[in-house]
Amino acid sequence: MQVVNEQQKSVRRDASKLADFIMFTQRSFLLNLSKELNRGNVSFAQFFLLGYLAKEDYLTMTDISKKMGHSTAAATGLVDRLEKLGYVQRLHASDDRRKVMVQITRKGIELVEKMREDIVDSLVDLMEDLDSDEATSVLDNFGKISEATAGR
Repeated sequence: MQVVNEQQKSVRRDASKLADFIMFTQRSFLLNLSKELNRGNVSFAQFFLLGYLAKEDYLTMTDISKKMGHSTAAATGLVDRLEKLGYVQRLHASDDRRKVMVQITRKGIELVEKMREDIVDSLVDLMEDLDSDEATSVLDNFGKISEATAGR
């Protein structure tokens, strides 16, 4: 029983270090994101929605509300503001005009790509301080974490 407790404590210590790292990098990336988004009057929630839309052909309002954890009314508000800024467009399904599909525009894709490149640049700065084995280890471990969280 003592071994399990020590193992649990060790895992918790490691998880705590990882949490510190995530909080530090998240804060750094969000500060950069905040500066960029303030220029375009786009909120974090709107940017995260653009990120989802950039990976899909379209999302329905129901899909958006589920992914964002918002009510359909709140999701509609996000889409309204993004549509006014030219980052998304609404389409209607040909088989059911009541079904609204939201699609990212070229302008929206360009914003997501620019912000992603800023994050890549920040990561390059961090990873340049690592040797090849350390960089490989970081990427392998983040890959495992990403796989483990993909379905959640």
